Amino acid sequence: SRTVTDIAQESDVRAVTGIGELDRVLGGGLVAGSVVLLGGDPGIGKSTLLLQAAASFARRGLKCMYISGEEASAQVRMRAQRLGLTDAPVQLGAETNLRDILTTLDAERPGLVIIDSIQTMWLDSVEAAPGSVSQVRAAAHELVTFAKRRGVAVVLVGHVTKEGQIAGPRVIEHMVDTVLYFEGERGHQFRILR
Repeated sequence: SRTVTDIAQESDVRAVTGIGELDRVLGGGLVAGSVVLLGGDPGIGKSTLLLQAAASFARRGLKCMYISGEEASAQVRMRAQRLGLTDAPVQLGAETNLRDILTTLDAERPGLVIIDSIQTMWLDSVEAAPGSVSQVRAAAHELVTFAKRRGVAVVLVGHVTKEGQIAGPRVIEHMVDTVLYFEGERGHQFRILR
């Protein structure tokens, strides 16, 4: 395989959700091999938004995997039911061991992987505890490398601390292609995705 390609041959094909605001903030849709970090306060609705996005992508023919380290598969299924998304062919996994996740992704070859959340992932090669700066950085590095090598779009969920930082003082913001923030007041109807 060639290591260099002609810039004119690379077509910018974006997968769209059909969720107008989300597609717009993604620059017109999701690019294969890109890594998106979605940050926001715990409980703001990041998981709900991404489950809706995954269902929408899946209905349009993109193979999607939703990996939850935060909740059991049954809890994610219940949310999908509540949102009326159970007809969408999204594959669910509840796992935090990144080696096992990468092995599964290599076998399944999805077009989109959602990791909810990067703070729950851990690599056995890193001594520190899950959620620590070194674990978050190492896990993100592995996932970015995987995305680029396989041409798979990856969305990482990152919970923001009270100081307004994604845990692991924004260590992964510079590692990803796009950083999105999901903001709003819990009691209010509207959220801002920027």
